[in-house]
Amino acid sequence: MSSTEPQGDARERLLARLLDAFDGTLPSPEVSLREVAARADTSHALLRYHFGSLPGVLAAMLKAQRTRDNEALFETARDSTFDEFVVAIWRTYTRPEQLSRVRGFFHVAGLAAYRPEDFRELVESLDDLTKMLASLAEREGRSARDALTMATVAVAAIRGLLLQEVLTPEGHSEDAVALILRMSKG
Repeated sequence: MSSTEPQGDARERLLARLLDAFDGTLPSPEVSLREVAARADTSHALLRYHFGSLPGVLAAMLKAQRTRDNEALFETARDSTFDEFVVAIWRTYTRPEQLSRVRGFFHVAGLAAYRPEDFRELVESLDDLTKMLASLAEREGRSARDALTMATVAVAAIRGLLLQEVLTPEGHSEDAVALILRMSKG
């Protein structure tokens, strides 16, 4: 890397390398930064320089993956109702290949609960789906206030159900998703 190359570009290239190396999943928080670096064919010192720590790597990867997911979901939202979008979110995050990312989300969110300033980018991105759901509810005739409340409750319920899926996969989350949809009817 030349000394005139912007640092952000190097960080973004390194992040792309990490995303490719882990093929849509997140490294386990139990692996070392050196193990992550080896899999991405880079040095742990470079990861530490750009991301600070393993949680920093996880947060950056998770935010990038969520951004990709949200872009696809927002395309779906264009032609969706509130209820259809709730189901699309649920189906996106309950696919078996998403399990490591869902676990990673809760791990990083737990760390952010203690040090939100260290995870500001991720914390600021948490309302993306809520805003889209609120927009859909408004499009269906809800007031801005009611739409935001509906969206906030729906996203909170989805996240709670995802946590339940991670901890006790034999739960009855599909029934709970159906309840979220009934609640949206008023």
